Amino acid sequence: MRQLPETDRDALRIAQDPQFTRWLEQITATGGCAHPIHLSGSTTTLDVTTGEIVHRYDTRDEPGERLLVRCRNRRSTVCAPCSRLHAGDTFHLVRAGLLGGKNVPAKVRERPRLFVTLTAPSFGPVHRAGEPCRPRRGIGACEHGRRLGCGAVHETADPLVGQPLCADCYDYAGHVLWHAHAGPLWDRFVIGVRRHLASSVGITQSRFPEHARLSFARVAEYQKRAAVHVHAVVRLDGPAGPDDEPPAWGTTDRLADSVRSSVDRVVVRTPHCPAVGELALRWGAQLDARPLHAYSDGSDDDAVAAYVAKYVTKGAGETGAGTDYRLTAWGDIDGARVSDHVRALMRTCWRLGGLPEFEPLHLRAWAHTLGYRGHILTKSRAFSTTYAALRAERSEHQVHSGAQDVTPGTLTDRHWRYVGSGHTPGAALLAAGVAEDLARLREVIREEQSALLGEADR
Repeated sequence: MRQLPETDRDALRIAQDPQFTRWLEQITATGGCAHPIHLSGSTTTLDVTTGEIVHRYDTRDEPGERLLVRCRNRRSTVCAPCSRLHAGDTFHLVRAGLLGGKNVPAKVRERPRLFVTLTAPSFGPVHRAGEPCRPRRGIGACEHGRRLGCGAVHETADPLVGQPLCADCYDYAGHVLWHAHAGPLWDRFVIGVRRHLASSVGITQSRFPEHARLSFARVAEYQKRAAVHVHAVVRLDGPAGPDDEPPAWGTTDRLADSVRSSVDRVVVRTPHCPAVGELALRWGAQLDARPLHAYSDGSDDDAVAAYVAKYVTKGAGETGAGTDYRLTAWGDIDGARVSDHVRALMRTCWRLGGLPEFEPLHLRAWAHTLGYRGHILTKSRAFSTTYAALRAERSEHQVHSGAQDVTPGTLTDRHWRYVGSGHTPGAALLAAGVAEDLARLREVIREEQSALLGEADR
């Protein structure tokens, strides 16, 4: 008789376990998390007055004597259910900074606000999509004998898009070092915006906090050429933050002028190294600073929040600009499933990372992200709420909806420890099915809500 595959045998074993129903409840509670955290421990709830035990929970009564909780990984390639939750939190975090809510006043939508896109400079010509790719008259060639033009019209999915016309001419060292200094470039950009705003109205930079506060949320995105560019929402408040009105001179036009001026002036210099010299790193020439209008219906703000949320769940591996796991040896680069262009960037990280001048940059540790070591999403403290606050709000909602039991006048004693993570092959198959069912249920609910709204508008 034909034997079942190992995954199916494992799934059948789990389904036949007497505690399968409880295991399924745990998996459903995690949203079908693809890589759950396994915890062991207990929770004891005591009556504060009498000291009697009101409730006790112990994982010794659970399947495998453990409790499964979400991994909370933001990358959709690692865990789609948790990344979807993270994207939702990001949407509300950014939206609150644009329209208010989550303890942010609604009047922030009347403040000067910009949606800014900053790009990396050119490190060499690459193939482009959607139009004739670098058409040139005549037949030119670089010093390596490769054509300087292309002329083809590439589809977006064409593997050539983003690849250098000549890999030998491409400034791989500049690309990697620009990534490594993207954080300082952003910090100096923000300082430059404040400085220009202050000087434009005749006040010193040191006194700028007495007049206004600059708040922002930014997300990093890998382009086809494997270079990071930055999308940011920038808002001007009064000195006390969201609750405070900006000064009369704080206009959208003045904020936009300050953004453009700062982008043009910001420069970060690398340490001098005999191998590459000293590089002056700047933002790219392409800049977009689009005002967000205060009295629209909010659709622009929702679109911006959704745009940021979409990119925050993408890892380097999903965009083809690196991998979602660290490289521990030179040989790992050869085995990475990436383009030759990205592989060359990884090798450049590894080579430069071995030089003493670049040791503080930890380029080998960040070779999997091509030298970029910043967070995908960062925000200033006063821009809006935080991920921690959103999770606390969700937990409180679960308490009030009955998903968790909390009794007034009690004290809870908790003892937990980490005992593992992930799924067996069969459990992974079953969890994926749960995640798919939940996603389909959300889609059905969304369609029903849209239908009800459509009927209400008639």
